[in-house]
Amino acid sequence: MSQRFRTPRRALAAAAATAALTLTLAACGSGSDSGKGHDSGMAGMDHSASPSPSGSSDGMAAMPGMGTASTGNGLAAAKDGYKMTSTATTLPAGRAADYRFAITGPDGRQVTGFAVDQTKRMHFYAIRSDLSGFQHLHPTMAADGTWTAPLAALQPGTWRLYASFTPDGGAGKGKGFVLSRTVKVPGMAMPSSLPKASGTATVDGYTLTVKGAPMAGMAHQLTATVTKDGKPVTDLQPYLDTYAHLTAFHQGDQAFAHLHPETKVDGDHGGPSLTFHAEFARSGNWRLFLQFQTAGKLHTAALTLRVG
Repeated sequence: MSQRFRTPRRALAAAAATAALTLTLAACGSGSDSGKGHDSGMAGMDHSASPSPSGSSDGMAAMPGMGTASTGNGLAAAKDGYKMTSTATTLPAGRAADYRFAITGPDGRQVTGFAVDQTKRMHFYAIRSDLSGFQHLHPTMAADGTWTAPLAALQPGTWRLYASFTPDGGAGKGKGFVLSRTVKVPGMAMPSSLPKASGTATVDGYTLTVKGAPMAGMAHQLTATVTKDGKPVTDLQPYLDTYAHLTAFHQGDQAFAHLHPETKVDGDHGGPSLTFHAEFARSGNWRLFLQFQTAGKLHTAALTLRVG
């Protein structure tokens, strides 16, 4: 072969090698960003560096739990000038209790203007450190901006309480936030072991099968199929303007992720398949809570998903 043919081939090979190196460096950069605030190689471990109820951690909040408009992964009490405040540091065990909190803005004043998201101005979540006892509530707000969340009975242990909202004015207008604080519930805590990763879950006679192979830091599609007695379910009713609401929490640090539904709502005959846009910032086990409604009754199914 003549020299004039060999030279272009060497140039092409060099260009290909350069492109491959560029992609590799980009992938490494993405992985580093997704682990900000924690050692991403320590997924699944208990991180004692979690923020205190009154503190904030921009380093932790810089790592989103979902690739959506939400700011932060829910592990900080403050972000971008907005802060979740509360005087409560403990809640009683074994009985229902109200949890009162407020959101203050960059000016230090309590925020009273919130945009409606999935039919509500505030979504509130509670979960124990072992990822048990999940509650999803919609608190009420007083005129001064104080919110009251009516929690069902809590078991002893440490609980993280999340507020998910979008300001309707000010510097954060139109930006979704997830902030959280922790509270102690006195008594002897009896931690539960996290169930093994599984693609199926059952609740109230329904079986949910979740398919998808999400990778940390990458957008993926998850599909949930609902059946009952082996037959496809096609009578799902709208719940919060969708046929299913899916929330997830990371086993290692309780990072929050809200998986947005892609299935369009069309009357009271949703199902059997539901699709979600999912993007998890960290690898490891995530506990998923899928809520759906049939015949006016709300069902909550839970399963553990392994994210690579």
